[in-house]
Amino acid sequence: MAKKHVKTNAMRILESAGLEFEVMFYECGEFTDGVTVAGKLGLDPDMVYKTLVTENKAHENFVFVVPVAKELDLKKCAAAAGQKALEMIHVKDITRVTGYIRGGCSPIGMKKQFPTVIDKSAEPLEQIYFSGGKRGVQIKMNPIDLKELIGAKFDDITR
Repeated sequence: MAKKHVKTNAMRILESAGLEFEVMFYECGEFTDGVTVAGKLGLDPDMVYKTLVTENKAHENFVFVVPVAKELDLKKCAAAAGQKALEMIHVKDITRVTGYIRGGCSPIGMKKQFPTVIDKSAEPLEQIYFSGGKRGVQIKMNPIDLKELIGAKFDDITR
């Protein structure tokens, strides 16, 4: 019997916005890092992005979308977000803050739309892949459409 795939909030939001996107599914139990996900799907890791959540001293959250094989540069992130300093939120806080679980955090459809910055490497690409809001689900779409949908901006945020 074929496994039934459930729509996520991210998919529903994209459908209601009338934006073009594709969904890709892959087998995944526990947390799987993004480079492994890219490999499972036969994708170039430079086209697969992860969604990371940070906070400032006042516990205000900021979201960053970066290629899976790269690391955030927190100083660049703080500057891009207009903050003095930022740090990653603790893994145990991901669900409480975003509504998503680790490995399934999408920049679309969080509990609240936080200020979001997408790494500038995505801007010239026709399509990028990112979590569809659940482990085992990736969304493929145009990064400019993503930026406009979530009110994000592009900036240099990796090292």
